[in-house]
Amino acid sequence: MKREDKAQIIDQLTQKLNATPHFYLTDIAELDADKTSKLRQKCFDKNIELLVVKNTLLKKAMESAEVDYSGLYEILKGSTSIMFTETGNIPGKLIQELRRSSDKPVLKAAYVEESIYIGDDQINALASIKSKNELIADVIALLQSPTKNVISALQSGGQTIVGVLKTLSERE
Repeated sequence: MKREDKAQIIDQLTQKLNATPHFYLTDIAELDADKTSKLRQKCFDKNIELLVVKNTLLKKAMESAEVDYSGLYEILKGSTSIMFTETGNIPGKLIQELRRSSDKPVLKAAYVEESIYIGDDQINALASIKSKNELIADVIALLQSPTKNVISALQSGGQTIVGVLKTLSERE
C-alpha cells in the first residue's frame, strides 16, 4: 500500500473517530463468509458502521484524534474490526445476540459515553448502558410523576368535598 493511500485512510479514520461518539473494537476473525455477511447486514440494520482496519493505521488515527485513546493502544493486536455507532448500547446488544449462537465476535474494547471498556467481560455492562434518549425518557417520567399525583389528589379532593357537603345537607 502506498504512503498516500495510508495517509488517506488515517485521515478518514481520524475524521470518523472525531465525528462518532461511540465505537467498539472487536475480533471477527475466523468467521466464515456467510456469518460475516450476516453480521454486516445486522450492523447495517441497526445503523452501525463496521470496518475492518489495520491496527497500525487505527493507532495513528487515534493518536491524531481530538480525544485521548491511549488506553486502547495495548489491545490493538491481532484482527481488529471497529463498529461506529451513535447509540452506545446497540453494538453491545448486537454482540450479545450473536454470541448466543457463536463465540464471535469477541469484544476487545469499547469507547462509550467518554469511558473506555477493555475486555470481553464488559459486554453485559455495555449492553445495559442506557442511551441518551432512554435517559431523557426516564427523567421525563420522573418529572411527570409528582404532577400526576397532585392532579389526582386535587381531583379526588374535589369529589371528597362534594361528598362531605352532600352528606351534611342530607343530615339536616
